[in-house]
Amino acid sequence: MSTSTHERIPASRWRVPAVLVAVSASLATLAGPGTATAHQQTGSTAANAPKQSISWGPCPKAEPPYPDPSPKARCGTVTVPVDWSKPAGPTLDLFVARYPAADPARRIGVLLSNPGGPGAPGSDEALYADDPVTGYTEKMRQQFDMIGFDPRGIGRSQRVSCDETIAEAVPHRPRSAAQFEQVRMLNGRLAESCRQLTGPLAAHLDGESVARDMDAIRAALGERKISFIGHSYGTFLGERYARLFPQNLRALALDSAMDPSRPSAERYLTDGSVTTEKTLKRFATWCAKNRSCALNGKDVLAVTKDLFARADAGTLRDPGPNGPTKKKVDADQLADFLTFALGKGGWEQTAEQLAALHTGRGEVFWIPTGINPTMQLVLCRDYDFRIPDYAAYQAMRKRVAKAAPHVRYNSQALDTVLGCQGWTMPPKPQPAQAAGELPPVLVANATHDLATPLPGAQRMARAFPKATLFTLDEVGHWIYRRGSSEQAMRVIDDYLLSRTG
Repeated sequence: MSTSTHERIPASRWRVPAVLVAVSASLATLAGPGTATAHQQTGSTAANAPKQSISWGPCPKAEPPYPDPSPKARCGTVTVPVDWSKPAGPTLDLFVARYPAADPARRIGVLLSNPGGPGAPGSDEALYADDPVTGYTEKMRQQFDMIGFDPRGIGRSQRVSCDETIAEAVPHRPRSAAQFEQVRMLNGRLAESCRQLTGPLAAHLDGESVARDMDAIRAALGERKISFIGHSYGTFLGERYARLFPQNLRALALDSAMDPSRPSAERYLTDGSVTTEKTLKRFATWCAKNRSCALNGKDVLAVTKDLFARADAGTLRDPGPNGPTKKKVDADQLADFLTFALGKGGWEQTAEQLAALHTGRGEVFWIPTGINPTMQLVLCRDYDFRIPDYAAYQAMRKRVAKAAPHVRYNSQALDTVLGCQGWTMPPKPQPAQAAGELPPVLVANATHDLATPLPGAQRMARAFPKATLFTLDEVGHWIYRRGSSEQAMRVIDDYLLSRTG
Protein backbone atom coordinates (compact mmCIF):
# COMPACT_ATOMS: atom_id res chain seq x y z
CA MET A 1 0.00 0.00 0.00
CA SER A 2 0.97 3.59 -0.21
CA THR A 3 1.45 5.38 3.06
CA SER A 4 -1.99 6.89 2.70
CA THR A 5 -3.71 3.51 2.77
CA HIS A 6 -4.40 1.27 5.67
CA GLU A 7 -2.30 -1.74 4.68
CA ARG A 8 0.96 -2.59 3.04
CA ILE A 9 1.01 -4.71 -0.08
CA PRO A 10 4.41 -6.36 -0.54
CA ALA A 11 6.62 -4.54 -3.03
CA SER A 12 6.53 -7.47 -5.45
CA ARG A 13 2.76 -7.08 -5.63
CA TRP A 14 2.62 -3.36 -6.39
CA ARG A 15 2.97 -3.87 -10.13
CA VAL A 16 -0.21 -5.91 -10.33
CA PRO A 17 -2.77 -4.36 -7.93
CA ALA A 18 -1.78 -0.94 -9.20
CA VAL A 19 -3.23 -1.94 -12.57
CA LEU A 20 -6.80 -1.44 -11.56
CA VAL A 21 -6.09 1.60 -9.41
CA ALA A 22 -4.43 3.30 -12.36
CA VAL A 23 -6.84 2.35 -15.10
CA SER A 24 -10.18 1.76 -13.40
CA ALA A 25 -11.53 5.17 -14.37
CA SER A 26 -10.93 4.58 -18.06
CA LEU A 27 -11.92 0.92 -18.05
CA ALA A 28 -15.17 1.65 -16.30
CA THR A 29 -16.39 3.24 -19.50
CA LEU A 30 -15.73 0.16 -21.62
CA ALA A 31 -18.59 -2.07 -22.67
CA GLY A 32 -18.85 -4.60 -19.84
CA PRO A 33 -19.77 -8.26 -19.86
CA GLY A 34 -23.17 -9.59 -18.86
CA THR A 35 -24.94 -8.68 -15.66
CA ALA A 36 -26.61 -10.75 -12.98
CA THR A 37 -29.20 -8.90 -10.91
CA ALA A 38 -29.41 -9.84 -7.25
CA HIS A 39 -32.10 -7.67 -5.66
CA GLN A 40 -32.90 -8.22 -2.04
CA GLN A 41 -36.50 -9.06 -1.12
CA THR A 42 -36.60 -8.30 2.59
CA GLY A 43 -33.64 -6.02 3.20
CA SER A 44 -32.26 -8.54 5.69
CA THR A 45 -30.34 -11.06 3.63
CA ALA A 46 -28.95 -11.42 0.14
CA ALA A 47 -29.86 -15.10 0.36
CA ASN A 48 -33.46 -14.05 -0.32
CA ALA A 49 -32.50 -12.58 -3.68
CA PRO A 50 -33.87 -14.33 -6.77
CA LYS A 51 -31.32 -16.73 -8.17
CA GLN A 52 -29.44 -15.27 -11.12
CA SER A 53 -26.50 -16.36 -13.21
CA ILE A 54 -23.56 -14.21 -14.26
CA SER A 55 -23.00 -13.88 -17.99
CA TRP A 56 -19.23 -14.20 -18.19
CA GLY A 57 -17.33 -12.40 -20.91
CA PRO A 58 -13.82 -11.22 -21.77
CA CYS A 59 -12.01 -9.16 -19.16
CA PRO A 60 -10.85 -5.60 -19.95
CA LYS A 61 -7.22 -5.30 -20.93
CA ALA A 62 -4.79 -3.33 -18.83
CA GLU A 63 -3.05 -0.20 -20.00
CA PRO A 64 0.71 -0.44 -20.67
CA PRO A 65 3.08 -0.98 -18.97
CA TYR A 66 0.89 -3.20 -16.81
CA PRO A 67 0.36 -6.82 -17.87
CA ASP A 68 -2.97 -7.96 -19.25
CA PRO A 69 -5.03 -10.30 -17.07
CA SER A 70 -4.72 -14.04 -17.49
CA PRO A 71 -6.48 -15.22 -20.67
CA LYS A 72 -8.26 -17.79 -18.49
CA ALA A 73 -9.99 -15.10 -16.44
CA ARG A 74 -13.57 -14.14 -17.23
CA CYS A 75 -15.49 -11.10 -16.05
CA GLY A 76 -19.06 -10.06 -15.35
CA THR A 77 -21.19 -7.84 -13.13
CA VAL A 78 -23.74 -8.32 -10.36
CA THR A 79 -26.33 -5.64 -9.64
CA VAL A 80 -27.06 -4.85 -5.98
CA PRO A 81 -28.97 -2.15 -4.10
CA VAL A 82 -27.00 0.91 -3.08
CA ASP A 83 -28.83 0.73 0.26
CA TRP A 84 -29.63 -2.85 1.27
CA SER A 85 -32.46 -1.62 3.51
CA LYS A 86 -34.14 -0.22 0.37
CA PRO A 87 -34.00 -3.03 -2.21
CA ALA A 88 -36.27 -1.17 -4.63
CA GLY A 89 -34.04 1.92 -4.57
CA PRO A 90 -30.99 2.86 -6.66
CA THR A 91 -28.60 0.08 -7.67
CA LEU A 92 -24.98 -0.32 -8.71
CA ASP A 93 -23.06 -2.90 -10.70
CA LEU A 94 -20.28 -4.81 -8.95
CA PHE A 95 -17.38 -5.86 -11.15
CA VAL A 96 -16.60 -9.56 -10.61
CA ALA A 97 -13.78 -11.68 -12.06
CA ARG A 98 -13.46 -15.47 -12.14
CA TYR A 99 -10.47 -17.73 -12.71
CA PRO A 100 -11.94 -21.24 -13.18
CA ALA A 101 -10.56 -24.32 -11.41
CA ALA A 102 -8.03 -26.06 -13.64
CA ASP A 103 -9.16 -29.54 -12.55
CA PRO A 104 -12.98 -29.65 -12.65
CA ALA A 105 -13.03 -33.24 -11.37
CA ARG A 106 -11.33 -32.15 -8.13
CA ARG A 107 -13.07 -28.80 -7.86
CA ILE A 108 -13.98 -27.87 -4.27
CA GLY A 109 -15.97 -24.75 -5.03
CA VAL A 110 -15.30 -21.01 -5.15
CA LEU A 111 -12.77 -19.02 -3.16
CA LEU A 112 -13.91 -15.44 -2.78
CA SER A 113 -11.22 -12.98 -1.68
CA ASN A 114 -10.62 -9.39 -0.70
CA PRO A 115 -7.20 -7.68 -0.52
CA GLY A 116 -8.16 -5.02 1.99
CA GLY A 117 -7.16 -1.39 1.91
CA PRO A 118 -9.88 -0.40 2.24
CA GLY A 119 -9.77 0.94 -1.27
CA ALA A 120 -7.98 -1.84 -3.13
CA PRO A 121 -9.86 -3.33 -6.11
CA GLY A 122 -10.20 -7.04 -5.41
CA SER A 123 -10.75 -8.34 -8.94
CA ASP A 124 -6.95 -8.66 -9.29
CA GLU A 125 -7.14 -11.78 -7.12
CA ALA A 126 -8.83 -13.59 -10.00
CA LEU A 127 -7.48 -11.61 -12.96
CA TYR A 128 -3.91 -12.47 -11.96
CA ALA A 129 -4.51 -15.71 -10.07
CA ASP A 130 -1.78 -17.52 -12.05
CA ASP A 131 0.82 -14.75 -11.83
CA PRO A 132 4.12 -16.47 -10.90
CA VAL A 133 5.02 -13.76 -8.37
CA THR A 134 1.72 -12.72 -6.81
CA GLY A 135 -0.71 -15.47 -7.71
CA TYR A 136 -1.98 -18.59 -5.98
CA THR A 137 -0.27 -21.97 -5.88
CA GLU A 138 -1.04 -24.54 -8.56
CA LYS A 139 -2.88 -26.78 -6.10
CA MET A 140 -5.20 -23.93 -5.13
CA ARG A 141 -5.86 -23.01 -8.77
CA GLN A 142 -6.64 -26.62 -9.59
CA GLN A 143 -9.37 -27.00 -6.98
CA PHE A 144 -10.95 -23.57 -6.61
CA ASP A 145 -12.65 -21.11 -8.87
CA MET A 146 -10.90 -17.92 -7.79
CA ILE A 147 -13.44 -15.11 -7.46
CA GLY A 148 -12.35 -11.50 -7.06
CA PHE A 149 -14.52 -8.41 -7.02
CA ASP A 150 -14.11 -4.67 -6.77
CA PRO A 151 -16.03 -3.65 -3.63
CA ARG A 152 -18.69 -0.99 -3.99
CA GLY A 153 -17.23 2.44 -4.62
CA ILE A 154 -13.85 1.04 -5.68
CA GLY A 155 -12.25 0.34 -9.06
CA ARG A 156 -14.85 -0.65 -11.65
CA SER A 157 -17.66 -0.85 -9.07
CA GLN A 158 -18.75 2.80 -9.34
CA ARG A 159 -15.64 4.42 -7.94
CA VAL A 160 -16.32 7.17 -5.42
CA SER A 161 -15.30 10.76 -5.97
CA CYS A 162 -14.48 13.42 -3.36
CA ASP A 163 -12.92 16.90 -3.38
CA GLU A 164 -9.25 16.07 -2.88
CA THR A 165 -8.34 19.73 -2.41
CA ILE A 166 -10.21 19.68 0.90
CA ALA A 167 -8.33 16.57 1.99
CA GLU A 168 -5.02 18.27 1.22
CA ALA A 169 -5.90 21.21 3.47
CA VAL A 170 -6.56 19.14 6.62
CA PRO A 171 -3.86 19.78 9.28
CA HIS A 172 -1.62 16.72 9.53
CA ARG A 173 -1.07 16.72 13.31
CA PRO A 174 -3.19 19.31 15.18
CA ARG A 175 -1.22 21.11 17.89
CA SER A 176 -3.88 23.39 19.30
CA ALA A 177 -7.60 23.40 19.97
CA ALA A 178 -8.07 25.65 16.94
CA GLN A 179 -6.23 23.22 14.67
CA PHE A 180 -8.18 20.28 16.06
CA GLU A 181 -11.42 22.06 15.27
CA GLN A 182 -10.06 22.81 11.79
CA VAL A 183 -9.49 19.07 11.32
CA ARG A 184 -13.08 18.37 12.30
CA MET A 185 -14.48 21.14 10.11
CA LEU A 186 -12.51 20.15 7.01
CA ASN A 187 -13.23 16.44 7.47
CA GLY A 188 -16.91 17.32 7.62
CA ARG A 189 -16.63 19.36 4.42
CA LEU A 190 -14.75 16.50 2.78
CA ALA A 191 -17.47 14.02 3.73
CA GLU A 192 -20.14 16.29 2.27
CA SER A 193 -18.12 16.66 -0.94
CA CYS A 194 -18.13 12.88 -1.22
CA ARG A 195 -21.92 12.88 -0.90
CA GLN A 196 -22.27 15.57 -3.55
CA LEU A 197 -19.84 14.07 -6.06
CA THR A 198 -20.66 10.39 -5.51
CA GLY A 199 -24.33 10.44 -4.58
CA PRO A 200 -26.14 8.07 -2.16
CA LEU A 201 -23.44 5.40 -2.46
CA ALA A 202 -21.05 7.52 -0.36
CA ALA A 203 -23.03 6.68 2.78
CA HIS A 204 -23.09 2.93 2.09
CA LEU A 205 -19.49 1.75 1.81
CA ASP A 206 -19.48 0.05 5.21
CA GLY A 207 -18.45 -3.55 5.81
CA GLU A 208 -21.99 -4.80 6.38
CA SER A 209 -23.08 -3.53 2.96
CA VAL A 210 -20.07 -5.17 1.29
CA ALA A 211 -20.75 -8.45 3.12
CA ARG A 212 -24.30 -8.41 1.74
CA ASP A 213 -22.82 -7.76 -1.71
CA MET A 214 -20.61 -10.82 -1.21
CA ASP A 215 -23.64 -12.96 -0.57
CA ALA A 216 -25.33 -11.55 -3.65
CA ILE A 217 -22.26 -12.67 -5.61
CA ARG A 218 -22.51 -16.12 -4.02
CA ALA A 219 -26.15 -16.37 -5.06
CA ALA A 220 -25.39 -15.18 -8.58
CA LEU A 221 -22.67 -17.83 -8.86
CA GLY A 222 -25.21 -20.49 -7.94
CA GLU A 223 -23.14 -21.67 -4.97
CA ARG A 224 -24.64 -22.96 -1.73
CA LYS A 225 -21.50 -22.05 0.20
CA ILE A 226 -18.30 -20.12 -0.39
CA SER A 227 -14.80 -20.20 1.00
CA PHE A 228 -13.33 -16.79 1.74
CA ILE A 229 -9.85 -15.41 2.28
CA GLY A 230 -9.47 -11.85 3.44
CA HIS A 231 -6.32 -9.81 3.94
CA SER A 232 -6.03 -6.84 6.30
CA TYR A 233 -9.32 -4.87 6.04
CA GLY A 234 -10.62 -7.86 4.05
CA THR A 235 -10.61 -9.77 7.34
CA PHE A 236 -13.21 -7.34 8.68
CA LEU A 237 -15.38 -8.14 5.66
CA GLY A 238 -14.94 -11.85 6.39
CA GLU A 239 -16.05 -11.31 9.99
CA ARG A 240 -19.09 -9.34 8.85
CA TYR A 241 -20.00 -12.07 6.37
CA ALA A 242 -19.68 -14.69 9.11
CA ARG A 243 -21.91 -12.59 11.35
CA LEU A 244 -24.61 -12.20 8.69
CA PHE A 245 -24.39 -15.46 6.73
CA PRO A 246 -22.76 -18.17 8.85
CA GLN A 247 -24.66 -20.93 7.08
CA ASN A 248 -23.18 -19.91 3.72
CA LEU A 249 -19.52 -20.34 4.71
CA ARG A 250 -17.49 -23.45 3.98
CA ALA A 251 -14.18 -21.98 5.21
CA LEU A 252 -12.93 -18.61 6.44
CA ALA A 253 -9.24 -17.65 6.38
CA LEU A 254 -8.31 -14.23 7.78
CA ASP A 255 -4.77 -12.98 7.11
CA SER A 256 -3.43 -9.96 9.05
CA ALA A 257 -6.61 -9.43 10.99
CA MET A 258 -8.40 -6.26 11.95
CA ASP A 259 -9.85 -5.88 15.43
CA PRO A 260 -13.57 -6.73 15.04
CA SER A 261 -14.60 -5.51 18.50
CA ARG A 262 -14.93 -1.82 17.62
CA PRO A 263 -12.07 -0.51 19.77
CA SER A 264 -11.97 3.06 21.00
CA ALA A 265 -9.61 5.50 19.35
CA GLU A 266 -7.24 5.16 22.31
CA ARG A 267 -7.12 1.36 22.29
CA TYR A 268 -6.67 1.29 18.53
CA LEU A 269 -3.84 3.81 18.71
CA THR A 270 -2.27 2.10 21.73
CA ASP A 271 -2.22 -1.34 20.10
CA GLY A 272 -0.49 0.04 17.01
CA SER A 273 1.94 2.19 18.98
CA VAL A 274 2.98 -0.54 21.43
CA THR A 275 3.57 -2.84 18.46
CA THR A 276 5.76 -0.17 16.86
CA GLU A 277 7.67 0.18 20.15
CA LYS A 278 8.25 -3.57 20.31
CA THR A 279 9.36 -3.56 16.69
CA LEU A 280 11.93 -0.83 17.41
CA LYS A 281 13.32 -2.98 20.23
CA ARG A 282 13.46 -5.95 17.87
CA PHE A 283 15.28 -3.75 15.37
CA ALA A 284 17.73 -2.69 18.11
CA THR A 285 18.47 -6.33 18.93
CA TRP A 286 19.03 -7.08 15.24
CA CYS A 287 21.33 -4.09 14.91
CA ALA A 288 23.46 -5.15 17.88
CA LYS A 289 24.08 -8.53 16.24
CA ASN A 290 24.67 -7.40 12.64
CA ARG A 291 27.73 -5.48 11.49
CA SER A 292 25.82 -4.47 8.37
CA CYS A 293 23.73 -2.19 10.60
CA ALA A 294 24.94 1.39 10.34
CA LEU A 295 24.26 1.81 14.07
CA ASN A 296 26.03 -1.38 15.11
CA GLY A 297 27.85 -0.74 18.37
CA LYS A 298 25.48 2.04 19.40
CA ASP A 299 22.46 1.94 21.70
CA VAL A 300 19.64 2.27 19.16
CA LEU A 301 17.04 3.14 21.80
CA ALA A 302 19.29 5.87 23.19
CA VAL A 303 19.86 7.22 19.68
CA THR A 304 16.10 7.34 19.05
CA LYS A 305 15.49 9.04 22.41
CA ASP A 306 18.12 11.65 21.55
CA LEU A 307 16.56 12.28 18.14
CA PHE A 308 13.18 12.99 19.73
CA ALA A 309 14.79 15.28 22.32
CA ARG A 310 16.46 17.26 19.56
CA ALA A 311 13.24 17.38 17.56
CA ASP A 312 11.34 18.69 20.58
CA ALA A 313 14.04 21.34 21.11
CA GLY A 314 13.91 22.40 17.47
CA THR A 315 17.53 21.44 16.81
CA LEU A 316 17.09 18.30 14.70
CA ARG A 317 17.82 18.97 11.04
CA ASP A 318 17.28 17.05 7.85
CA PRO A 319 20.66 15.53 6.97
CA GLY A 320 22.53 16.33 3.78
CA PRO A 321 25.56 14.97 1.91
CA ASN A 322 27.90 17.38 3.64
CA GLY A 323 26.17 17.79 6.99
CA PRO A 324 22.87 19.00 8.46
CA THR A 325 20.69 21.21 6.27
CA LYS A 326 18.66 24.17 7.53
CA LYS A 327 15.39 22.22 7.30
CA LYS A 328 14.01 21.33 10.73
CA VAL A 329 12.64 17.87 11.52
CA ASP A 330 9.89 17.90 14.13
CA ALA A 331 8.81 15.08 16.42
CA ASP A 332 5.78 14.19 14.30
CA GLN A 333 7.95 13.77 11.20
CA LEU A 334 10.24 11.52 13.18
CA ALA A 335 7.37 9.39 14.51
CA ASP A 336 5.90 9.10 11.03
CA PHE A 337 9.28 8.04 9.66
CA LEU A 338 9.72 5.35 12.32
CA THR A 339 6.34 3.77 11.61
CA PHE A 340 7.07 3.48 7.92
CA ALA A 341 10.75 2.51 8.19
CA LEU A 342 10.25 -0.13 10.86
CA GLY A 343 7.15 -1.69 9.35
CA LYS A 344 7.82 -1.49 5.64
CA GLY A 345 11.41 -0.57 4.96
CA GLY A 346 14.49 -2.77 4.80
CA TRP A 347 16.23 -2.65 8.15
CA GLU A 348 19.68 -1.94 6.74
CA GLN A 349 18.23 1.10 4.98
CA THR A 350 16.35 2.07 8.14
CA ALA A 351 19.61 1.97 10.10
CA GLU A 352 21.39 4.09 7.49
CA GLN A 353 18.66 6.73 7.68
CA LEU A 354 18.59 6.80 11.48
CA ALA A 355 22.38 7.14 11.45
CA ALA A 356 22.04 10.02 8.97
CA LEU A 357 19.61 11.78 11.28
CA HIS A 358 21.92 11.15 14.22
CA THR A 359 25.09 12.46 12.54
CA GLY A 360 23.52 14.97 10.18
CA ARG A 361 25.27 13.44 7.18
CA GLY A 362 23.41 11.30 4.64
CA GLU A 363 19.86 11.08 3.33
CA VAL A 364 16.41 10.29 4.70
CA PHE A 365 13.51 9.26 2.49
CA TRP A 366 10.51 11.09 3.91
CA ILE A 367 7.27 9.38 2.94
CA PRO A 368 4.08 11.47 3.07
CA THR A 369 1.50 10.00 5.44
CA GLY A 370 -2.23 10.48 5.69
CA ILE A 371 -5.55 8.83 4.95
CA ASN A 372 -7.52 9.04 1.72
CA PRO A 373 -11.26 9.79 1.43
CA THR A 374 -12.16 6.26 0.32
CA MET A 375 -10.72 4.91 3.56
CA GLN A 376 -12.59 7.51 5.58
CA LEU A 377 -15.86 6.60 3.87
CA VAL A 378 -15.33 3.00 4.96
CA LEU A 379 -13.47 3.05 8.28
CA CYS A 380 -15.36 5.95 9.85
CA ARG A 381 -18.58 3.97 9.31
CA ASP A 382 -17.21 0.65 10.57
CA TYR A 383 -15.35 1.99 13.62
CA ASP A 384 -16.11 4.64 16.22
CA PHE A 385 -12.94 6.69 16.65
CA ARG A 386 -14.64 9.93 17.63
CA ILE A 387 -12.85 12.07 20.25
CA PRO A 388 -14.88 14.77 22.07
CA ASP A 389 -12.36 17.63 21.98
CA TYR A 390 -8.74 18.67 21.81
CA ALA A 391 -8.18 18.22 25.55
CA ALA A 392 -9.24 14.58 25.27
CA TYR A 393 -7.03 14.18 22.19
CA GLN A 394 -4.01 15.62 24.02
CA ALA A 395 -4.59 13.40 27.05
CA MET A 396 -4.89 10.33 24.82
CA ARG A 397 -1.65 11.20 23.01
CA LYS A 398 0.21 11.54 26.33
CA ARG A 399 -1.02 8.15 27.57
CA VAL A 400 -0.10 6.48 24.28
CA ALA A 401 3.37 8.07 24.32
CA LYS A 402 3.88 6.75 27.84
CA ALA A 403 3.04 3.24 26.63
CA ALA A 404 5.37 3.61 23.62
CA PRO A 405 8.06 6.07 24.80
CA HIS A 406 10.66 5.47 22.08
CA VAL A 407 8.30 5.87 19.09
CA ARG A 408 5.44 7.93 20.64
CA TYR A 409 2.76 6.66 18.30
CA ASN A 410 1.92 4.57 15.26
CA SER A 411 1.50 6.95 12.34
CA GLN A 412 -0.97 4.84 10.37
CA ALA A 413 -3.22 4.38 13.39
CA LEU A 414 -3.16 8.10 14.22
CA ASP A 415 -3.92 9.00 10.60
CA THR A 416 -7.01 6.80 10.76
CA VAL A 417 -8.17 8.21 14.08
CA LEU A 418 -7.74 11.82 12.97
CA GLY A 419 -9.45 11.08 9.65
CA CYS A 420 -12.67 10.26 11.47
CA GLN A 421 -12.87 13.44 13.56
CA GLY A 422 -15.81 15.51 12.34
CA TRP A 423 -16.86 12.92 9.74
CA THR A 424 -20.53 13.58 9.10
CA MET A 425 -21.54 9.98 8.35
CA PRO A 426 -21.67 8.41 11.82
CA PRO A 427 -20.49 4.89 12.69
CA LYS A 428 -22.95 2.19 11.69
CA PRO A 429 -24.24 -0.15 14.43
CA GLN A 430 -22.74 -3.62 14.45
CA PRO A 431 -25.17 -6.18 12.96
CA ALA A 432 -26.49 -8.95 15.17
CA GLN A 433 -25.10 -12.47 14.84
CA ALA A 434 -27.42 -14.50 12.62
CA ALA A 435 -28.35 -18.06 13.51
CA GLY A 436 -26.34 -20.82 11.90
CA GLU A 437 -23.26 -22.90 12.54
CA LEU A 438 -19.92 -21.46 11.54
CA PRO A 439 -17.03 -23.59 10.28
CA PRO A 440 -13.75 -23.56 12.19
CA VAL A 441 -11.97 -20.31 11.30
CA LEU A 442 -8.25 -19.71 10.67
CA VAL A 443 -6.73 -16.36 11.69
CA ALA A 444 -3.11 -15.67 10.71
CA ASN A 445 -0.93 -12.75 11.80
CA ALA A 446 2.67 -11.67 12.14
CA THR A 447 3.76 -11.03 15.71
CA HIS A 448 5.03 -7.58 14.73
CA ASP A 449 2.40 -6.23 12.36
CA LEU A 450 2.24 -2.44 12.52
CA ALA A 451 -0.91 -2.18 10.37
CA THR A 452 -2.99 -4.90 12.02
CA PRO A 453 -1.36 -5.53 15.42
CA LEU A 454 -1.45 -8.96 17.03
CA PRO A 455 -3.87 -7.95 19.85
CA GLY A 456 -6.53 -7.23 17.23
CA ALA A 457 -5.92 -10.61 15.59
CA GLN A 458 -6.26 -12.27 18.98
CA ARG A 459 -9.61 -10.55 19.47
CA MET A 460 -10.62 -11.63 15.97
CA ALA A 461 -9.89 -15.26 16.83
CA ARG A 462 -11.86 -14.97 20.07
CA ALA A 463 -14.85 -13.62 18.13
CA PHE A 464 -15.57 -17.10 16.72
CA PRO A 465 -16.77 -20.22 18.55
CA LYS A 466 -14.04 -22.30 16.88
CA ALA A 467 -10.92 -20.58 15.62
CA THR A 468 -7.20 -21.23 15.33
CA LEU A 469 -4.69 -18.38 15.53
CA PHE A 470 -1.52 -18.98 13.53
CA THR A 471 1.26 -16.51 14.29
CA LEU A 472 4.45 -15.91 12.37
CA ASP A 473 7.34 -14.52 14.40
CA GLU A 474 8.35 -11.74 12.05
CA VAL A 475 7.78 -8.10 11.18
CA GLY A 476 5.33 -7.79 8.34
CA HIS A 477 1.82 -7.41 7.05
CA TRP A 478 -0.15 -9.59 4.64
CA ILE A 479 1.74 -12.82 5.33
CA TYR A 480 -0.15 -14.91 2.76
CA ARG A 481 1.80 -14.10 -0.37
CA ARG A 482 4.68 -15.57 -2.30
CA GLY A 483 7.89 -13.87 -1.31
CA SER A 484 6.40 -13.02 2.08
CA SER A 485 6.05 -16.34 3.88
CA GLU A 486 5.91 -19.75 2.27
CA GLN A 487 5.07 -21.20 5.69
CA ALA A 488 2.00 -19.02 6.06
CA MET A 489 0.88 -19.91 2.54
CA ARG A 490 1.17 -23.64 3.30
CA VAL A 491 -0.81 -23.32 6.54
CA ILE A 492 -3.59 -21.30 4.94
CA ASP A 493 -3.70 -23.38 1.75
CA ASP A 494 -3.88 -26.61 3.76
CA TYR A 495 -6.77 -25.21 5.78
CA LEU A 496 -8.71 -24.05 2.73
CA LEU A 497 -8.13 -27.27 0.79
CA SER A 498 -8.89 -29.66 3.63
CA ARG A 499 -12.07 -28.15 5.02
CA THR A 500 -15.21 -30.24 4.50
CA GLY A 501 -18.83 -29.23 4.55
